[in-house]
This record gives sequence, C-alpha cells and structure tokens, in this order.
Amino acid sequence: MRKNIKLTAGIATAAALALGLSACGTSSDPSSSKDAAGAADKPLVVAASPTPHADILNYVKDHLAEKAGLKLEVKEFTDYVLPNTATETGQVDANFFQHKPYLDDFNKKNNTHIVPVVDVHLEPLGLYSKNIKSVKGIKAGQTIAVPNDTTNGGRALQLLAENGLITLKPGVGTNARISDITDKKGLEFKELEAATVPRALNDVDAAVINGNYAIEADLSPAKDAIALEKADGNPYANFLAVKEGNEKDARVQKLAKLLNSPEVKKYIEDTYKGSVIPAFGAPQ
Repeated sequence: MRKNIKLTAGIATAAALALGLSACGTSSDPSSSKDAAGAADKPLVVAASPTPHADILNYVKDHLAEKAGLKLEVKEFTDYVLPNTATETGQVDANFFQHKPYLDDFNKKNNTHIVPVVDVHLEPLGLYSKNIKSVKGIKAGQTIAVPNDTTNGGRALQLLAENGLITLKPGVGTNARISDITDKKGLEFKELEAATVPRALNDVDAAVINGNYAIEADLSPAKDAIALEKADGNPYANFLAVKEGNEKDARVQKLAKLLNSPEVKKYIEDTYKGSVIPAFGAPQ
C-alpha cells in the first residue's frame, strides 16, 4: 500500500506567504534554480491531484523510477491553487494536475512563472445527473452546477453550448462567463469550486464535473456522463510542470520520459478505460 503525503496547514500558510512576497517584487530568475548536478541525488518532489495524477505518479514510483535512477516523492493536493504556489516558492519541485488554459490564466493573475514540461493525459469534462438520463431530459427551470474557476467554467459552458443547452456570445470561446450566455433556455446555474461540484449532484439537476473529480466520486466519464467532451483536438491535456528555469533538471527530464513511456500509456488505458486518455503516442 502506498504512503500518501498530505499537505499540512503549516505548509499551506508558508506557501501562501512566500507567494505573497514573490508577488511583491521577486521575479523568476532562472539563475536561482537548483543546480541540476547538486540535486540529482535528491528526491524529486511532485505535487499532484489524487486521481488520476498521483495514481499515475505512484505507478511510476513503484514500477519504473528505481530502474531509471529517479527518487520520486508524491505530495497530494486537493485544490487547484496550492500546487502552483508551492512550485513557485520551491516547496515542491514540480506539479502534475492542470492544463494549459488554466496555467496561463493562473500565471497571469498570480505573477507566477510555471511552465509545462510534457503532456501526459486528457480528462474529458462531463455533464452528470443523478436522475436525468440524457441531455434531452434537461428542461427549463432546472439547475446546473458548473466550476467557478475561469478556464474550467468557460470550458463547462462550451460543453453545454455544444449540446444545445445554452447559447453563448460569438467568439467567447473557453473564456466564457455566465454573463456571456445569450439564451439560458430557462436554466439556472450554480457556480462552485471545481472540487466541490460532485458533492452538489444531490442538490442540483445536473453538474459539469472535471474528469479527475468525477473519478474520485466513483463516476465513470465514459459510462455515466450524459454529455462528454470530444478528445480530438482538445487543448486540455494535463501535463508535468515546473517553475521556469527548472525544465532541464535531470530528475525532471527522467520523470518526463517515464510519463510518456509505453508502460504509462498502457497503465492509463487499462486502469481508466476511456475515462482518462493518454495525451501522447508512446514510442515502441
């Protein structure tokens, strides 16, 4: 049984304080990055959402890392903010939980300097309901819960628009807000923090849920979603990320190679059966 390492309140406070100091005047400086040679024998500490991110990392840790000469430590976070702030301040070396539109928005709003290293998988966003069996069953007067963060909220509204449940202003794309809905078709919307949306399913008629949170709630995106994002051309691949300047860390490069290995591709396909999809073609 693997040992999960949880973020403590003290670390959270320290991360927030350090981020605040950084935002007040300390900019990213690649020259201040850890020396790759000096860090080579230290564990690579990676922040990750529990499912599927930490699961994938723990598979690498248990089955692939030792042979590759990599010491890997996985810290689980249950929100979408602390993994980036902890990476920015050096509390962890890397993170694995997010997609590019979310990271771009986060860096802009928080003056952070996190960059992607390698794409790993896609978690299709889905629309779920306890009682409604199809999109056609959603009627005027009903309430749909959606994530309240900028990118996932817009992504959720796009999914609803693509399925004819709402109409959006032309050109808003994934930056769409509730205020950009031109025709709600009688629906009401409840905006919630992404991690809490699955718990709202009993209180709303339907909810748009991120793939990882759906899996944690014992929902199968491939089977249970009444509407699901298409994989083709999807910009929301989740990736390994580091603070700018640390991309060439030898440990990071080893992990990136392992995360794109045939073994990990097979693990994702066998474990998640379409609910999580590899975002790379593993070399043979």
